Amino acid sequence: MKDLINKIFNNETASAWIFVLPAIFGIFIFIIIPIFCSFGLSFSKWNLLGNIEFVGLSNYKTLFNDPLFSKILLNTVVFSVSVSILGVIIPLILASIINSKIRGSEFFKSVYFLPFITPMVVVGIVWAWIFDPNIGFLSQILNLHINWLYDSAYAMPALIIVSVWKLIGYNMIIFLSGLSSVSNSLFESAKIDGANSVQTLRFITIPMLSPTIFFVVIITAISSFQVFDLIYLMTEGGPFDSTNVLVYAIYKNAFEYFNIGKASAIAYVLFFIILILTLFQWHIRKKIVYNEK
Repeated sequence: MKDLINKIFNNETASAWIFVLPAIFGIFIFIIIPIFCSFGLSFSKWNLLGNIEFVGLSNYKTLFNDPLFSKILLNTVVFSVSVSILGVIIPLILASIINSKIRGSEFFKSVYFLPFITPMVVVGIVWAWIFDPNIGFLSQILNLHINWLYDSAYAMPALIIVSVWKLIGYNMIIFLSGLSSVSNSLFESAKIDGANSVQTLRFITIPMLSPTIFFVVIITAISSFQVFDLIYLMTEGGPFDSTNVLVYAIYKNAFEYFNIGKASAIAYVLFFIILILTLFQWHIRKKIVYNEK
């Protein structure tokens, strides 16, 4: 028996499988099986307690005929597009400035990255205080009484601000990593030729950094479509569903209304939206990524 164990561990392939199998089992049990089960549940009616009743496409028909779902879908798109644009442009500009070797660049890297590693619970509580219409920091500084989180006109912009603020540091570090692979001679040549900061950014930084930008756009778009904790902590989808998004709707239908079939249908609508978006971005990469074949 001892010889057999020694033989297995001396075999590199067998040893590799021994260490990999627990992860494979975990993925299969906690990811693969739930994916197929939730897909089946999207065609059924179930309240977590009673029997599962097959209803065909009824859940999907109900969703696409529901005005509230249309509003939730629009909210999700508005939030995701806004965060994807601002969450890429602002970090790119900051990374370009810090990459120019300004004084205190290491300090600024730490300061901008700190929000990303801060727990979302802390972020939600602090920003809820900042947006408080009576004693909040913004109200005191701007000397304005704005119901940021309690007015349907301002709640979504407020959440976009918080989400972008939290993402800036992470995306900026990725851009800085990409910039480290760009030869400084290109920037020095541009400076000698009289190019200003905007021209350098447009004609050198963006083209050379386009593979990194493409990657950041994809991961930012996917993560913004999956936003939940920020909504749950700060607005709970209100006021009047103005900040209700797809993942929060999944949570509400599954664990408050106990409509598992409808929640699963919403989950697969979200899945196909992200899949189509990712395939579209991958399809146009040759047009937007520099020197992509």
